[in-house]
Amino acid sequence: MRKSRISSLLAGAAFGLVLVASAQTARAETKDGAQVPGTSQIPPAAAQDPSPAQGTPAAATPAAEAKVPADTKPADTAQAPSAETKPAEAAAPVEPKAADTAAKATETKATETKATETKATEAKPDEKKPTDTAAAPAAAKPADTASTPAATKAADTASAPQSNPDAKPVTEAAKPASADDLVTAKLRDLTGSKLDRYFPRKNERAAVEAFYKDRNFAPFWIVNGVESDRAKAAVAYLGHVDRDGLEPSDYPVPDFAAATGPDAQADAELKLMASVMTYARHALYGRVAWSRVSADIFYNSPKPDASGILKTLAESTDMAATLDGFEPQFAEYKKLKAALADVRNNGKADEKQPEAKAAPRVVIPEGKILRPGMKDPRVTLLRKRLDVGNVDNTLYDDEVRDAVRAFQTSADLDADGNVGPFTVRALNGEKAPEAKKAGRTEDIIVVNMERWRWLPRDLGENHVIVNIPDYRLTLYHDGSVYWSTKIVVGQPAKPTPLITAEMKFITVNPTWNVPPSIIENEYLPALREDPTALDRIGLKLEEGPDGTVRIWQPPGAANALGRIRFNFPNKFLVYQHDTPDKYLFAKAKRAYSHGCMRVQDPVTYAEKLLSLTLPQEHYTEARIQKMYGDSEININFPQSKFIPVHITYQTAFVDQDGKLQLRDDVYGRDAKMIAILKGERKVADIPVERPPNSSAKPVRVQPGLYGGGPRDDGPGNFFQWIFGGGPRGPSGRVITYR
Repeated sequence: MRKSRISSLLAGAAFGLVLVASAQTARAETKDGAQVPGTSQIPPAAAQDPSPAQGTPAAATPAAEAKVPADTKPADTAQAPSAETKPAEAAAPVEPKAADTAAKATETKATETKATETKATEAKPDEKKPTDTAAAPAAAKPADTASTPAATKAADTASAPQSNPDAKPVTEAAKPASADDLVTAKLRDLTGSKLDRYFPRKNERAAVEAFYKDRNFAPFWIVNGVESDRAKAAVAYLGHVDRDGLEPSDYPVPDFAAATGPDAQADAELKLMASVMTYARHALYGRVAWSRVSADIFYNSPKPDASGILKTLAESTDMAATLDGFEPQFAEYKKLKAALADVRNNGKADEKQPEAKAAPRVVIPEGKILRPGMKDPRVTLLRKRLDVGNVDNTLYDDEVRDAVRAFQTSADLDADGNVGPFTVRALNGEKAPEAKKAGRTEDIIVVNMERWRWLPRDLGENHVIVNIPDYRLTLYHDGSVYWSTKIVVGQPAKPTPLITAEMKFITVNPTWNVPPSIIENEYLPALREDPTALDRIGLKLEEGPDGTVRIWQPPGAANALGRIRFNFPNKFLVYQHDTPDKYLFAKAKRAYSHGCMRVQDPVTYAEKLLSLTLPQEHYTEARIQKMYGDSEININFPQSKFIPVHITYQTAFVDQDGKLQLRDDVYGRDAKMIAILKGERKVADIPVERPPNSSAKPVRVQPGLYGGGPRDDGPGNFFQWIFGGGPRGPSGRVITYR
């Protein structure tokens, strides 16, 4: 029995030594970085007897890990010596030789095990995988582990290296495509020929394609798969463009919330871009193409710059402000915008404007014809009726004559300045004509705002505005009114054109070179009826060898252009000038010329213009009047001081007192534009071709009809004739002043 107990003790001691050796090996491996992190278990190589033929010890099964000698009890195992116990202390005092032999055998076996593990580690360092360690079973029972010397702590495990430095890196998984990447791919696919479904205009289509290519097709209105802040601002702005007289339905916006996939989002991206581009074009150049309205409208506007619009959008830091900046920034436009809001908010669409002060209702008795120079008690009544001068004066002077002429013209009577029975009846029965409105006040304001879009955005530091329906010319300096005067404009059948041109010089003592249209339509028919017709009115006729006819009137007090002409060369051959028919300026409505503009105070006008263009010359009215004579004198402006002349048609405007003013639609421009917006809206912004202007086309007759032949001064160019060519008085020379 004693023998058996000794054998059991020896076996337990040997097993303890094996555990000590295994623990030391595990500690060494941990120190060298070979132990896989995340476990405190003893490596399987220390729990089994590896075969020398294997490169690495096989993973032990749980049964193998926990196996102890069959004759060893759990209690005996628990009493195994600690790692700090020396082999001599672990042996029993009885039969020391046997104990020494067993210990020696155990140590030899442990050494062999360690050597085998070291060799395996050096041979295949990369083969120790996390899965191997994770699959390793517990080295021993809890009791055994607790009593195992130098067990690895959790803290030690946590500080262990994460992986073997020599191990190959694991390849990362491919990054999934973002929402914007998918939209980008779709936008790339939609460029080219597919863009025409969004951008029917070729220039806009090309500009948009280049814009997205420069962005590598990244969306502009979408960020991280959702509507961006600038898209929200654009959508909100387009929903309120009616404030500028435009129609929001012309600029449809997509529903970004409903666009859930890349196809729908790319579609929404391009739809919003198309609407923004269309709005910008309308705001900059007009919702209605001016060429659709009339043949006598011509603004030399630049072609819509789609690339410039896109560049402005890309540089914007405030999208709403950027879009608003495309609209005209003129003070007059902004006042009309405020008036439109007031009309809509306060329901004043059909409210009549206050009528001008009515003339005193005075009855003129019939009697003998009143002529200038006569004295008659009825003249006092005539003065009251026409509101002229001193009402107690019985003299029929020039002031009364001019007022009578103005009235006769307005009543479609022969404007001879004499008061006969027809004039008396008209004076006694006349009613003030009502304004000819083309539509509701709201519509009238809208089309007037539209016409402001036709003008260049830079009107000029010094510029002239002619408002045809108001019969007024205004000179501006540095954004403020510098001077203003009454004018006479073209008849409805011979309208003053709407244009922008530069005034380049003033002509004192102008020659009137009759425009070809007047020659063909009026003077040649008159000559066929009466060969002396031109001589009686002081006109000269010249015929060139090719049959070209030129009719002109020499300078002088009776010249149809008066003493001064203001020249801004243009395709319609119109200009501003003085007139001997001063009586027309007493009329409220002054549409009686052949298209040119007659100025009430031409000498003052010349002085004001020259004070801005040639201030160092100190031109005065007196100095200009001293230049009157029978030879033309041109006063040229420096090229840097040319003055833009903008001939406009403002039937609605806000005066200096802030009141909305309405004027007659004398040429029917309002009615035509309202009809276009209501009936041709889909094509309203598409220009139409107009035939070339025939005003400058020379008139030709059969050569020799009027005695044509070689002469010193041929007909030359009609354009030059109108603006400073042809004979100039008796000497035929042109005198030019600076």
